[in-house]
Parts: sequence; C-alpha cells; structure tokens
Amino acid sequence: MRINFDFTDLEAFLAVLETGSFHLASAHLGLSQSSVTRRIRKLEVALDTPLFNRTTRDVRPTLAAKRLKVRAEHILGETRETARALRDESSAYAHQLSQSLTIATVPTVIAGLLAPALKCLQQEFPSARYRVLDIGANEVAEAVAEGEADIGICPVPAFEPTTTFEFIFDDPLVIALLPEHRLASRPNVSWADVSEENLILPRRGTGNRMLIDDALARTGVPLVWTIEVGRTTTALDCVCAGLGIAPLPKSAIIAQERAPFLVKPVAAPAIARPIGLLKRKGYRDGVLSRRFSEAIRASAAPDFALDADA
Repeated sequence: MRINFDFTDLEAFLAVLETGSFHLASAHLGLSQSSVTRRIRKLEVALDTPLFNRTTRDVRPTLAAKRLKVRAEHILGETRETARALRDESSAYAHQLSQSLTIATVPTVIAGLLAPALKCLQQEFPSARYRVLDIGANEVAEAVAEGEADIGICPVPAFEPTTTFEFIFDDPLVIALLPEHRLASRPNVSWADVSEENLILPRRGTGNRMLIDDALARTGVPLVWTIEVGRTTTALDCVCAGLGIAPLPKSAIIAQERAPFLVKPVAAPAIARPIGLLKRKGYRDGVLSRRFSEAIRASAAPDFALDADA
C-alpha cells in the first residue's frame, strides 16, 4: 500500500481536531486556512474516508478521525523523538571532531617530544582523542599536505607549496655506544674517530642517512657501515647487543635514561636536523591544535638544545 500523505498532513489533522476549527488550526500552524483545508482533504483521499463533518457552525470529527488520533499522535511523537536524537548525536559527533587531532610524526621524536606534550594536554582536555601516524619524514609531509593529518612533526621537508614549516629546535646527531667501548671515556668524538668502528647506520634513503652522507661528503670522511637498519629502535637494540656504535638523533634517545648505553656528542662536523611543526596553508587552528603546538614548543625548550654536554 502506497502512503500518499506526510507528517505535515497529520499535524494539520491534529490541529483541527484539537481546536475544532479550520480557522483556529490555521492560526496555530501559521498557515492559511485554505492550506489547512487542502492538507485535510489530501489525508481523507489517501485514507479513503472522511475525517470531519463540516457545517456552517462547527466541525465534528468522524469515527475514523477518533481512531486516527492516537496513531497520528504516536507517529508524530516518534518522529520528533527520532529527529531530536539525531540532532543530539550529530552535535555530539561534531563536538568529538572538534576535540580530536590527527598528528603525523617521525617516530624518533615520540618518546622525548610528543609523549610529554600529550601528557600535558590530557590534563587540560581529558576527553580529547589523538590519532598518531608514526611514519617517515616524507610520509609526514604527504599526510599533512593531503589533509590526512592536521599537524606534522618532522625535519624540514622538501619544498611543498601547500604547507608551512615552523622551526622548533635543532636535533643534533649523537653517538650511542656501550660504557666499555674504547671511546666511552672521551667527552666527545669526531666522525674520523667513528669511521674505524663497527657502524650501525640508517639505511640509504632515510632522512637521517641523507643528512649524514651530505655532511660527510663535504669533509671527505668515509663511513663504511657494518649494519644498516631502517629504524632507530633497531639501531639501539644492536648497540645494546654490542654489535657496534650508532649515530642517532638526540631526540630518539633522550628518553632512554636507564638504557645500558652512553651518548656522546659528535663533531667535525656537528650535524643536526631542524625539527618543526608542519601545517597546511590556510589550516585554522582550533583550541586543541593550538594548545598542542604550544605544548610541543614547551616540551622541546629544555631538552633539545644543541650543546656540548649531550
């Protein structure tokens, strides 16, 4: 059976039933009397039965109208409740979206930079949610440029016309080695010193490896790797196993206070990668993303200076 009436027809019907007048019903609904009359007529045609007996003096409901009253009230009541629930859910979802942040970041800064910043924000925004994409520097830039991430934390990327980079700190490369290593007693080491050791280097194509290769190509210091790895955590595991020494970003090991290895500054030349916040041009910071940026700056300030006591 096809239904040829709608909710507005039922509203008109109930208004006439309650007021006992087409004129009063039209005033109640803010419609013309002829519009109310058309809606009642449409309902009567659809149900194939008269709903009101009309005289010049009054309007009386038929038996069909009395039977329809309960059903019409139920239908409209359910419809209003459904609409209200959907609006509430939509508002709640919109609020959730405003209180969520997708962060693309290179893994090396998570422990020392990202985690402390998020810990601070959890106190201020206890219901906020954070989606963390721990990916390579190039992927961070792509995620931000394509809108997959709201904000990125990475070394300065290749020029991308749709993003902006805010410098936060210089992240120096340091040498991780065991306490019993022959270089452990030195306050710092040079690249010439480490070139004769079993080296655990980042694999070719990674940002850290390119940073090392570019800097040393200008000095003529040759580096021959013994082990080549893709992740900093793998390099640290190899160092702890006594397989060699590893040049790593300071940010990657600053949170490893109880680790069984030592960290030595490396010079001649000193190498550092600029770390910053990456955003899309035109991106409008919400309260959460603005406070996140402030927390990242605060986390970086005391710990990531390029100094001789690293």
